[in-house]
Amino acid sequence: MSGESAGPGPGPGPGPGPEPGPLCPEHGQAQKWFCCSERRPVCAACTELGGRCRGHCIRRVEERAEELRNKIVDQCERLQLQSAGINKYMAEVLPGKNQRAVSTASAARELVIQRLGLVRSLCETEEQRLLERVHGEEERAQQSILTQRVHWAEALQKLDTIRTSLVDMLTHMDDLQLIKEQEIFERTEEAEGILDPQESKKLNFNEKCARSRLLTQLWATAALCSLSGMEDVRIDERTVSPFLQLSDDRRTLTFNAKKSKTCADGPERFDHWPNALGAASFQAGLHAWMVNVQNSCAYKVGVASGQLPRKGSGNDSRLGHNAFSWVFSRYDQEFCFSHDGQHEPLGLLRCPAQLGMLLDLQAQELLFFDPASGTVLHTHHAAFPGPIFPVFAVADQTISIVH
Repeated sequence: MSGESAGPGPGPGPGPGPEPGPLCPEHGQAQKWFCCSERRPVCAACTELGGRCRGHCIRRVEERAEELRNKIVDQCERLQLQSAGINKYMAEVLPGKNQRAVSTASAARELVIQRLGLVRSLCETEEQRLLERVHGEEERAQQSILTQRVHWAEALQKLDTIRTSLVDMLTHMDDLQLIKEQEIFERTEEAEGILDPQESKKLNFNEKCARSRLLTQLWATAALCSLSGMEDVRIDERTVSPFLQLSDDRRTLTFNAKKSKTCADGPERFDHWPNALGAASFQAGLHAWMVNVQNSCAYKVGVASGQLPRKGSGNDSRLGHNAFSWVFSRYDQEFCFSHDGQHEPLGLLRCPAQLGMLLDLQAQELLFFDPASGTVLHTHHAAFPGPIFPVFAVADQTISIVH
């Protein structure tokens, strides 16, 4: 072998060299060889017959040392190159990065200020516009009421005059005069011409004047962002239909076409439609929660009154088909809002992956929102009879409450 052998073998030894180092503890000879297998210096006797390194890969100590010196030199060169690279990175790249970071941060700062300034300006303009509409509607309603007040005050005065005149006739006329008096019929017809007051929308303040698409959009986005994750909505396992399976964390419903026989019946449980109610009710304030619906092509989500019936296959317990439930529903590519048997189609261009719901019990408003696009899908105003529960139905795969 070249530079390697199973032992020192015959031949002349190396010329005069440095003083020998430590001797072999086993044979007392100079350790002029290196055993690559055991990675230690050995003497010639260690490599011969009977030696512990017989048959191992053996190299001269000088060769092994030279190899190590070359490796150290290579490593030093690599370290020098690495140091040079680091110095160049620190001297050239990092300052440039810092300048770009400062410049980019300044541009980002200006963008934030510019965009929020635009939003702020738009909000202020919208606020002024809506407040003017509210003020105008208030003045209109008050003016209508004032006009009606004047009108009916005049009518009262007129009726009082007619009544006084008729009483005077009764008091001062004899029979002959009375039967000849034509004014009686004129007065009677005049009184009959004054109709009784009727309810009129013109006398009521129109609350719609305080609403706008922009305000609803901004409010919904802000409300969902500020309340997201704060509402711990879970499903009441006592209400879950036997066609549904509830996850351990009580946030995911999975449809099963085969009715479960292990599901114990109770007064709270839906026994036919694949429905379930939230565990906690809402009785006041503003509430927001989101449902992941991307895996299902048949579901309903919304709110329901605690009075919602639970039993039977009729519309009484079918979500959206009674007066006790308000739901957003999807069947394949058709979307609609349903309440009390009235179904309002919603022409959505894309299937939402998540649905956000906002329930404002003070304003008596329910809103459905697509958080991915920031789009208000539908709003509904109603006097919700408390307590109100989140409600869910699924007839295809799964839906889950986002937390």
